[in-house]
Amino acid sequence: MTYKRILLKLSGESLMGNQQYGIDADRLMQYATEIKTIVDKGVEVAVVIGGGNIFRGVQAAAFGLDRVQGDYMGMLATVINSMALQSALEKLDVNTRLLSGLTIQQVCEPYIRRRAVRHLEKGRVVIFGAGIGSPYFTTDSAASLRAIEIEADVVLKGTRVDGIYTADPEKDPTATKFAEISFDQAIDKGLSVMDMTAFTLCKENNLPIIVFDMNTEGNLERLLAGEPLGTLVSSSGKSDRTATVQPATQA
Repeated sequence: MTYKRILLKLSGESLMGNQQYGIDADRLMQYATEIKTIVDKGVEVAVVIGGGNIFRGVQAAAFGLDRVQGDYMGMLATVINSMALQSALEKLDVNTRLLSGLTIQQVCEPYIRRRAVRHLEKGRVVIFGAGIGSPYFTTDSAASLRAIEIEADVVLKGTRVDGIYTADPEKDPTATKFAEISFDQAIDKGLSVMDMTAFTLCKENNLPIIVFDMNTEGNLERLLAGEPLGTLVSSSGKSDRTATVQPATQA
């Protein structure tokens, strides 16, 4: 495998599958199976999941709620998704631990960095719920921060699109995909990879990001086996991967 320890970032919306909200059981089990495959090959896996399929903190204003209150509601949504993934993984006999940025002792361990690292060293999948436990920070920021803290080799951002494009490939058929790009180039081009806080954390700590299509079966394993899938974002924007820009393909 190309990386020994990874932080996998999944969006809450991706768990909906073809539904309008909630969790699609088939999509959930697909993700769990993909994770099990790489765990069985010796990769240490940590996961951060968003909560957009249930509630997003930025929706609070639409309900007339305080932003801080809305963000805490969003954190609880991520815990629900994390519990669902934990259950799916354990159905496949994968050892897991759910660590939370909020104190919810009945279902989660409190986040302690050394404990998280020890779980990973023992081959357990570590799921980080409730973001970083503070409002105004997205799950992208939580993924970047936790990845740095556990000394992950890379952040893998699983999406429904197979990388970063010059424009939205679902709206612009002429959009082209970057195979590799530097942090500075991504900022200069105004490309949406993660929110700026998360992106800056990765840039300042020289932590590469790979954006790839998680919904295609087997992609996670192929990516970790060295196939040049998705888009690599790094300090140099260069690696042994080929071609800087590729034609657009539909995810």
